[in-house]
Amino acid sequence: MDRVQEIKKQDEKNVEKTRQLYKATPSVDIYENEDEILLHADMPGVVKENISVDIDNGTLSISGVRKLETKGAATYEEFSDIEYVRSFSVPQTIDVERVEAELKNGVLKLHLPKSEAAKPRQIEIKTA
Repeated sequence: MDRVQEIKKQDEKNVEKTRQLYKATPSVDIYENEDEILLHADMPGVVKENISVDIDNGTLSISGVRKLETKGAATYEEFSDIEYVRSFSVPQTIDVERVEAELKNGVLKLHLPKSEAAKPRQIEIKTA
């Protein structure tokens, strides 16, 4: 082996390896009542600053990244950085301006209020 090949091999050993960011689909529960659609997405370990919620052309997209701080060299890992990603079709009757999101105990709760036109209403019957 010549000197150049030895240096290349040594450089490959010394390269700092970065952690791979795995993608996962968060588990969700979706509820609907007369006023809104409520979506709960399980995103454990994700902080508010690392969550993105977008609604565009009838598609709701949520994503969040969990970054773990590590100290020392890992000898075995099953729990690592992860990106949660999921998209849904939402009806055009959602009032996008009033959508609210909250994060508590690793669960993202999205309140998707229905527009007034989409809410059921009772029709009064008149007698002639």
